[in-house]
Order: sequence, then structure tokens, then C-alpha cells
Amino acid sequence: MGKGRVLGYLPAMEAEQPADLEPGPPLEARATAEPPAVLEARELVRIYGAIRAADGLSLTVRDGDIYGFLGRNGAGKTTAIRMFMGIIRPDAGTIAIRGEVSKRLSLRHKQQIGYVAQEQHFYPWMTCRALGDFVAGLYPSWDDQEFERLLRAFDLPADRKSSELSQGMRVKLALALAIAPRPPLLILDEPTAGLDPVARREFLEIVRHQVRTSGQTVFFSSHLMDEVERIADRVGIIERGRLVFEGTLTLLRESVRRVGPFEVPTSPPPGLSALPAAIGGTTWVGPPEAWAAYPELSSETLGLDDIFIALVGRTSG
Repeated sequence: MGKGRVLGYLPAMEAEQPADLEPGPPLEARATAEPPAVLEARELVRIYGAIRAADGLSLTVRDGDIYGFLGRNGAGKTTAIRMFMGIIRPDAGTIAIRGEVSKRLSLRHKQQIGYVAQEQHFYPWMTCRALGDFVAGLYPSWDDQEFERLLRAFDLPADRKSSELSQGMRVKLALALAIAPRPPLLILDEPTAGLDPVARREFLEIVRHQVRTSGQTVFFSSHLMDEVERIADRVGIIERGRLVFEGTLTLLRESVRRVGPFEVPTSPPPGLSALPAAIGGTTWVGPPEAWAAYPELSSETLGLDDIFIALVGRTSG
């Protein structure tokens, strides 16, 4: 599987814009021979009272991607995933699964997606194997042999009741139930929430291994940069219901830099834009070719945590 393709970066913003200004949609980068899109969202809007949980959200997940959907708590990640899954309907915008556009997913669409929710809710009296038999009735493509293999691979006791499982085992069971129908797309909504560091790393390694061996596409949300860095090919960063970045981790590192510390211009040159001061120093963002156009600028690359803070770490209110 490839390493993913660059699709966009933050649009230029004027230096004098206020720190709490909401970012616009990412620009489309030039790309050729892209793999086909498995999941596409276009201008999704979802409003709860005065809150725009999704505010023109657009993103593209391509075949073979491990796509990390990154954002701080409350940025709109779960709302987006619930729209992708057809659990809630967008107020505006469209969703396409493998090229088929719909405002709300049909049963046939849902059968092409394996889903692991942020919290696992199983019938407590059912064993792992019984839950597999139950879920099998929902998917024509269910593979009993694959489910049994996953139970063994994940070290899950087939005859133990779900109520007797640890949190880490419950998450692995949810993943096994999602993978066994062999869907082309897995959607994971903060699956490691509540896991200790050891269990979290184990789960991520399981996901990475499964994808590399099966060729499935994965879309997983997180607010932890280290999770995304560990397994993702491409990343989308959401803030206040809008995507502020979409592309590879390499592009992300090359696009956001700290300028200075000496003779920092009062405003960025064309092609670059200023980010609100969320970390020390002056931080600008722009495509690599824009940075290359100004070799006289003194700048330094940042760690991914600092980049994430620079992009979304505005003062609320």
C-alpha cells in the first residue's frame, strides 16, 4: 500500500486576522493518478442550536489509506463520523461511499463499512462467539473463519461473556466484529479512549498489521498526535467543524514552521500565512514550494505536537 497522497493545506490568511477566526476549507493540491476515493465528504453541515458541529466539512479518504482524523475534543470528529455512518443526517452537504453519493447511508452502504464506536455496547450475557453469530446476520459477507482467526489472534476467549471482558479486550472484540465481514472501509471513532498506554499501543499495532495484510482502508479519529504519527499515511485535522489540513505527515511537517527569531517580517510574504500564536515564536504555514521561494527566511521545522497546537490551539470564546 502506498504512503498516501498530498491533497491540501491551509489557505492563506492575513496576518492581522483575529486569533479566533475560523479557518476556511483546505486548498486542493495538484495530484495525478490518485487511488479511487472510498469515502468523500463535501461541504457537510450539522447544526445543534447555536453550535455548528460541522461547518462546511470536506475530506477525501482514498483506497488503501490509513487516514488519521485529528482534532481536539469537541472539534467535530464524532459528529462527522456519525454522519458518515448514517446515524445522523447532515443539514447540508453530501457523502459518497465508493463513488455513490447520498445524504444518508443505505443499508447496502453500511454493509461496506466496519465500525468501532468510541464506547462499546454489547449484550452483556453474550459470549464473544455468540456476538459474532449475532453480527453475522447483519452482513452477507460475514466470514466465520476470519472471525475465529481474529479471536485467536487477539487472544480473546471465545466463550467468555462480554460483561467479563476488560476494556482493552472489549475494544479488540469490537475490532474483530468490524473486520470479520471483510468490509473495504473501517471507521474507528477514538477506539483507544480509556485504554492504558500498553493496551493503546497494542491496539494500534493490530490495526496497522491488519490493514497491511488485508488491504483495507482505515479512517480513525483521535486527539492524540502520537497515535496518528504511529500508523497513519495521511491526516486530516479538524477544528470547529472545518478541515484545516489534509495531506501526508511529510507535507504537514514541511508546511508549518516557526520563523525567526531575528528580523521577522511584520506579515508573511505571498503564499504563506500567519497562525495564531499558540506556541512560542511566530508560526507561519504554507506549501513547501512557497517556503522554497523565500530562502532568505530563517525558519525551523516543528514537532508534530507543536504543529497541531499551532493549527488548533486558539483561545476559545
